Amino acid sequence: MSLEIAIGGRAIGRGQPPFLIAEMSGNHNQSLERALAIVDAAAQAGAHALKIQTYTADTMTLDLDEGEFHVEHPLWGGQSLHALYRQAYTPWEWHQPIFERARQRGMLAFSTPFDETAVDFLEQLNVPAYKIASFENTDLPLIRKVAATGKPMIISTGMATVAELDESVRAARAAGCRDLVLLKCTSTYPATPENTNLLTIPHLRDLFACAAGNIEVGLSDHTMGLGVAVASVALGATVIEKHFTLRRDDGGVDSTFSLEPEEFAQLRVESERAWRALGQVSYGPSEAEKNSLVFRRSLYIVADVRAGDVLSAANLRAIRPGYGLAPGLYDTLIGKRVGRDVRRGTPMSWDLLA
Repeated sequence: MSLEIAIGGRAIGRGQPPFLIAEMSGNHNQSLERALAIVDAAAQAGAHALKIQTYTADTMTLDLDEGEFHVEHPLWGGQSLHALYRQAYTPWEWHQPIFERARQRGMLAFSTPFDETAVDFLEQLNVPAYKIASFENTDLPLIRKVAATGKPMIISTGMATVAELDESVRAARAAGCRDLVLLKCTSTYPATPENTNLLTIPHLRDLFACAAGNIEVGLSDHTMGLGVAVASVALGATVIEKHFTLRRDDGGVDSTFSLEPEEFAQLRVESERAWRALGQVSYGPSEAEKNSLVFRRSLYIVADVRAGDVLSAANLRAIRPGYGLAPGLYDTLIGKRVGRDVRRGTPMSWDLLA
């Protein structure tokens, strides 16, 4: 099995720095000019990919504002689901200019389809990958439709049980998906660190490692700030998705838990630092540490002694630097006699003994 997967020719895996996805979502605020500015800012901040969402209000829900179709939520409450999706959706005629701008800026660009018509549309635009949102990770017909394209798939795992994920992964594999990324996700907006449960990331990798095809794991992060995302790298996350906006103060359906450009740039720096720090299981001095060995403590003669004198606490101590015998030999040496005159400041060695 390959140790990496590839999206649009870009390798993703533990041998590579984390793959960072900037999620625009509805932060364009229904302005194509702003959407293109978000693309430019994401590229400048170091995102490897730009992701949008492909749906219409009518493909998401019914145009009703009553009962369960009325939203009660701290960020989005006071309106119908249909109205919320009308506000948040990305017009389909914007997709091509957004994708083209992203490619011009050196980023991959793809989308989250929410129904089969969106997949057919995105196939016409030749997207390099597909994302399945947490709320759709049990929609097996949609998963099969996406998997049948043969493109790499990214599935957010928010709310899904192990049994549901197993069913989704099996459906994807059976329908033709070879390259799969599972993202640990907490489907609250914003999410809290306490509800993030990053220890699930290595468990996800182990749980589905035997499934046919290549698999990677990562994090779709709705928490505020960078700490959770950076910590995920230490647990094996190779993909990190964060919502992205120009300025949170500009508003927008997801602006509250989105990163600003300067913050995303810092995520790029810190996530790569975390990845570089992983290294391998290592004990003993590294090559970089070998020059520091001399600053360890070691045993030194700390008072002038004459031939025949007995080593004692008065003339033998563990001090820096590290040119003498190891401090662990102190009890062995105490009471032994020196064989010649020794000046204060001489590193203790076996040839000093009588």
